[in-house]
Amino acid sequence: MKASSEHHARMAKMTFASVYPHYVTKVEKKGRTREELHRVIEWLTGYGEDRLQTIIAEKQTFATFFRDARLNPNAHLIRGVICGYRIEEIDNPLTQQVRYLDKLVDELARGRKMDKILREDPTDAT
Repeated sequence: MKASSEHHARMAKMTFASVYPHYVTKVEKKGRTREELHRVIEWLTGYGEDRLQTIIAEKQTFATFFRDARLNPNAHLIRGVICGYRIEEIDNPLTQQVRYLDKLVDELARGRKMDKILREDPTDAT
């Protein structure tokens, strides 16, 4: 599925604060915790608890959210389909980053193990 320029603009204007409660509900309904959600968000963006609360309070858009993030160097390993879009084929960087986050939240809610969600190699001793 090819996203339109309107779709990309909508993603950029959407606030993290408007989506965050849905992420929490989704993971908690499936028996995962807010702490696990925050760990996933921190892995992808570098944002710790305090920074997340500031982002929510300021109602930052996803454009600002990802512009200021330190995207994990392994984020490109996030693949698959989310919301009808194949993540690795999304040509708009911001939309792709939002879908990375959606995919990680979905994996968490589906019960995937944390080391798999965070694309960690359990044999890597570094």
